[in-house]
Amino acid sequence: MKRILIDTNAYAAFKKNDLRALQVFRTVDYIGIDVVVLGELLGGFKGGSKESKNKKELEQFLDSPRVYVIQMDEETAEFYAKIYFDLKRKGRPIPSNDIWVAASAMRHGLSLFTFDEHFSYIGGLILCNDW
Repeated sequence: MKRILIDTNAYAAFKKNDLRALQVFRTVDYIGIDVVVLGELLGGFKGGSKESKNKKELEQFLDSPRVYVIQMDEETAEFYAKIYFDLKRKGRPIPSNDIWVAASAMRHGLSLFTFDEHFSYIGGLILCNDW
């Protein structure tokens, strides 16, 4: 059973009919999306001219029986702290929101589907392209 957590750019690629994104979305059984990614998407919609349309499409996506909204909890915060410390020690900072996304993937045992290469700096994080 293939289970992923999607990053903001993976959702955007899916909406743009990117072939790689479409292939991944077709072949997985479980698509997680955490509240940080939801916040990034909704924030992006606010700055655009199609906010209502984009929100409606997101709501339809979230209604899919394969899509699950992932909440943050104390265990996610522990993963965040470890990732943050490891990246700081390596001198490889990444955006804080991306640390939360990685922590969420690790906490829930999900592969992360993203197009951002800086996630490869995080030890123990399974990326979708590692399959």
